[in-house]
Amino acid sequence: MSSSSLSTAGVLLITVPAVAFGGMSLLAHLTRNIPGYLDNPTRRSLWRAGHAHAGVLVAMLYVDQADLSDGMRTLVRVLIAAAPILMPPGFFLSVARPRDTKPNGLLWLTVAGGAGLGVGALTLGVGLL
Repeated sequence: MSSSSLSTAGVLLITVPAVAFGGMSLLAHLTRNIPGYLDNPTRRSLWRAGHAHAGVLVAMLYVDQADLSDGMRTLVRVLIAAAPILMPPGFFLSVARPRDTKPNGLLWLTVAGGAGLGVGALTLGVGLL
C-alpha cells in the first residue's frame, strides 16, 4: 500500500474514536432513557445513520491497484474519505438539540459526503476495470 493510501487510512482511523463516542452517547440515551432520543423519531433515525460510514477504509486497499494517474488516485482518496468525515457530523449535528424534530442545514454535510463517496467509488471502480 502506498504512503498516500496509508496516510488517508490513518486519518480515517483517527476518526474512529469519534464514532465510538457517538455510539456511547447512543447507548447512554437508550439505557438512561434521556429525553429527546427515544421520544424523537427524527433524531433517533439520524443518529443511527451517523454510524454507517466507516467501512470505506477498505477502498484504500484498492486505490493503489487502480489504473489511474497519481492525481486521480489522490482525488479518489479524498472523495472516499469525505464520507466518514462529513456524514456523521451531518447526521448528528443536524438534530443536536433534543427538541429538534427537523434537521437543520448541517444535514447538507451528509449530501457532500455521500456525493464524494459516490464519485470516488465510481472512479475507483472504473480504474480497477
